[in-house]
Amino acid sequence: MGYVKLILKGFCMGAANVIPGVSGGTIAFIVGIYERLIRSIKAFDLKWLGMLCHLRFKEAFDCVDGKFLAALGAGILLAILTLSKVISQLLDSHPAYVYAFFFGLMLATIPIMARIIKVWTAGKIFSVVLTTIATYFFVGLVPFTTPEAAWFIFLSGALAISTMILPGISGAFILVLLGKYQFILNAVNDRNLFVLGVFCLGMTLGILGFVRILTWLFNKYHDLTVTILTGIVIGSLRKIWPWKEIIRSVTTSHGKVIPIEEANILPSQLNIEVLLALGIMVIGFVLALVLNSSADEKSLKS
Repeated sequence: MGYVKLILKGFCMGAANVIPGVSGGTIAFIVGIYERLIRSIKAFDLKWLGMLCHLRFKEAFDCVDGKFLAALGAGILLAILTLSKVISQLLDSHPAYVYAFFFGLMLATIPIMARIIKVWTAGKIFSVVLTTIATYFFVGLVPFTTPEAAWFIFLSGALAISTMILPGISGAFILVLLGKYQFILNAVNDRNLFVLGVFCLGMTLGILGFVRILTWLFNKYHDLTVTILTGIVIGSLRKIWPWKEIIRSVTTSHGKVIPIEEANILPSQLNIEVLLALGIMVIGFVLALVLNSSADEKSLKS
């Protein structure tokens, strides 16, 4: 049953990753597997590589908490395979409802993270406010034109995967901001193995390096790191506000319109659709609290 739960948690993470602007790291935090996920990824090191070279496959598998990663990965893959089309259709037909649900989820993350810190000081509050303001303006940036050189493709992969494991910031959003979202999609559709290879290499090295930085920060500056992550979540709420006005967009080769510049707006009137979206937002909020309360371990706690 423990692995069934992990598959379900991975399924929730996969569902979140399908939504532009929503981070799977947020869901990992809510369901209580964030710290374990960081530790598992960090275990991919030279010691693990040595085990593989000496054909000690079982030891290598156990070293990285292989059963945990396999169950989580299976859930993520299952969600992507089963929900991608459904969520894509919902985003086209009822985007406010989808974003309202995940807005509620992320909103509930704030008190979940805040209660980890036992004593709040003026300095910790200031770090939350500062990070919130910085993230708020960051997620509102307009995508810009960037080079298509191999070094930048590598950098894009490293940055996208690193932010993907942070609560609040979506890896897909980083690609949009760097002007490489459509480029990578085209590479997938065209089977451009060189571009995909460089991008995947960047993702691999990026996440292996970033989890070590994150682990060091948790060990040395635990409360400060949690306050910064809390600020990131609060500021990122701007990106998934349910009601938006599209200012500028691009159209993919398959005719899909991808917004690249949007403005948050308030509903023009309080009608049934708005009330339903607010109700879905409340459901997302409550569900996040329920998932967190039933988690097997509390994320980020030592």
